[in-house]
Amino acid sequence: MAPIRRIVLDVLKPHEPSMLELAERLADTDGVDGTNATMVEIDEEVENVKVTATGDDIDYDAVKREVGDMGGSVHSIDEIVCGEKLVEESKTPQD
Repeated sequence: MAPIRRIVLDVLKPHEPSMLELAERLADTDGVDGTNATMVEIDEEVENVKVTATGDDIDYDAVKREVGDMGGSVHSIDEIVCGEKLVEESKTPQD
């Protein structure tokens, strides 16, 4: 199976642990070389965070499990790049 090189997740999480801790813990997950976490929305009880993870062979199940261990959930996979190299999205006439 082709390795996951980049994955962008829509994550819903409680206020604690912090977004910093979320990014740090996900960066320590198997196959992840680095993460980027961006706050999308905050309400009284939860935060919606866009998480981008890159690596040579990301273990999606481990990432999803780590999010769950922190009390969060993955709402969707918004982008995924698989294979031997990173492929950037191309613009099309519909864009």
